[in-house]
Amino acid sequence: MDDELLKGSLIQDDGEEEDDSNEWITTFADLSMLLLVFFILLYSMSEIDAKKFDMTFQSVTQAIHGKMDKVATSRTEREEAGAILNQVMTRRQIIKAQRRVYEDVKYLQTTKGVAGLMSAKFEDGKITIKLPSDVLFQPGQVDLTKEGMAAVRALRDFFLKHPDQYINIKGYTDNTLPGKGGRLKDNWEISSLRAVNVLRYLMKLGLKPNRLTATGLGEMNPLVPNSSPRNRQLNRRVEFVLDKIMTGP
Repeated sequence: MDDELLKGSLIQDDGEEEDDSNEWITTFADLSMLLLVFFILLYSMSEIDAKKFDMTFQSVTQAIHGKMDKVATSRTEREEAGAILNQVMTRRQIIKAQRRVYEDVKYLQTTKGVAGLMSAKFEDGKITIKLPSDVLFQPGQVDLTKEGMAAVRALRDFFLKHPDQYINIKGYTDNTLPGKGGRLKDNWEISSLRAVNVLRYLMKLGLKPNRLTATGLGEMNPLVPNSSPRNRQLNRRVEFVLDKIMTGP
């Protein structure tokens, strides 16, 4: 009997132990559910925060870009203003240097060969020396006369003395058309060939070709109306336009 009671007691104890050992599963399941709900809640909250963060990030980015754009614009404006200031200062220096050259031109006007013939003006940093075409060429012709060569030679030393001057030789005529049957078609051709022949003679006298250009303008830009023989004579001319050659730093 005692043995049977002992066995029953053991069996009952084992059942109780078995029941007690399964209770943790319920607790773990409850805890897991709570954790799942907690993580779902965190996830939902993190989604909201992410949107707010994205909006905030965009706002900050736009603000930064705006400031950077302002800084870039300000820097660009300063650079442009500096470039303009440099151009103005450079231009002032050029004009000042050209005025000194113009003083030499005034002395040149008294030189033998051009005294009483040559006129000059200074405007916007450029020096224009004028010689009458009638001194340089025969009427309707494009080859330099002896007197014309002497006048160009008188300019040669001055041009060599100022190697920083770029020289544009411009030929002009009056409005009288060349005679029919001649080898010269019109005033454009006459003025162009005259300018080119002066250029070639200056090259022959030693001037470098990269300093020289020749332009024929025909009856364009008359000094006075072509209304009289005297006025037409004034309009027939060759101009030497001097412009300072810009050199690098």
